[in-house]
Amino acid sequence: MSFLNVFFLMGSPDGGGDGAIINLLFLGALFFVFYFFIIRPQSKRQKEIQNKVSEMKRGDKVVTSGGMFGIVNSIEEETVLLEIDSGVKARFQKSSITDVNPNKK
Repeated sequence: MSFLNVFFLMGSPDGGGDGAIINLLFLGALFFVFYFFIIRPQSKRQKEIQNKVSEMKRGDKVVTSGGMFGIVNSIEEETVLLEIDSGVKARFQKSSITDVNPNKK
């Protein structure tokens, strides 16, 4: 029997029923790894960003998802007016802000 058959099927060569249980355990372990190493940290990061955006105030430095750096000039319900350069202002949605006070630890 080839290596790939044994690896993917994880069943015994004589066709025993143990392969289904091992496959389920393998899928469970795979889901466990994805949840704790990918899904959970990403959701924690999203919550942190949402908290920072909700606590944002005038004068804070922010970074948008497009890579624009700016200083908050005014805040409305769904949008933020940022001063990108002296005299240059642009309006962004709050959901496009990825970091507040990026150099502050």
